[in-house]
Amino acid sequence: MEHFCPLEYTLNFIKSKWVILIIRELSFGTCRFNELEKRISGISQKVLTSNLRFLEENNLIKRKVYPVVPPKVEYSLTDLGESLKPILDQMSEWGTKNYKK
Repeated sequence: MEHFCPLEYTLNFIKSKWVILIIRELSFGTCRFNELEKRISGISQKVLTSNLRFLEENNLIKRKVYPVVPPKVEYSLTDLGESLKPILDQMSEWGTKNYKK
């Protein structure tokens, strides 16, 4: 019988700093790809694309495509993605509290 670890399950979704930073940016509201790329310092297009796909496949974000030329795509958090915000808030609070101690 396989042992279930809730922490390991959660870490599967927030396993990289990029995932956390994408969720942080989308917690402020809907963004387009270029906006996310500008707001997340150091992320490449390839890494952003793969992380957005991962988040979408795991129902943490939704991708809305508008039928216009040039293509317009927006990303936003799903309810499941929104449910991670308190965790990220606590991580941010911890970082603020312990920065340069």
